[in-house]
Amino acid sequence: MAPKGSKSSSKKAKKSGSNVFDMFTQGQVAEFKDGFAIMDRDRDGVLGKDDLRGVYDEIGRMANEDQLGEMLSEAPGPINFTTFLQMFAAKQSGEVDGDDVVEKSFRAFEKESGTIDCENFRNMLMAFGDKFSTEEVDECFKAFEDFIDEDTGLMDANELLQLFVAGSSN
Repeated sequence: MAPKGSKSSSKKAKKSGSNVFDMFTQGQVAEFKDGFAIMDRDRDGVLGKDDLRGVYDEIGRMANEDQLGEMLSEAPGPINFTTFLQMFAAKQSGEVDGDDVVEKSFRAFEKESGTIDCENFRNMLMAFGDKFSTEEVDECFKAFEDFIDEDTGLMDANELLQLFVAGSSN
């Protein structure tokens, strides 16, 4: 009887550790795995500074050591796939991001201070997280058309932020 009880306990422990996977559909988990794999440049199963630096370099954005460390410190420990998924689950649990988080999210897309490359932004919206369809992105860009310089293809990030961040003057 004792071994049977032990088995049951280990199943319970295993199940409670996997609850975060129950919050998403199999398709969503697969998309998160794809996104994690893209970010995990060194393929060690953990997102570190070099991985984040590679992602930032790919989108044409520079991040210094302090900024990378600050991003990594938001996680409760090393960011393996389960932690990565738990971080997304926490964001979907009804928490409302503070203005500083929203601003940092948009600022991450800036090519230069104050401008966002529209084509890069469009591609990222359709490739990561809750992927937007072409139609959805087109609708968003219609709403943002006053902030886009058609000659350069750049969007005024400061104007865009004023729509999303209460009291933003930058």
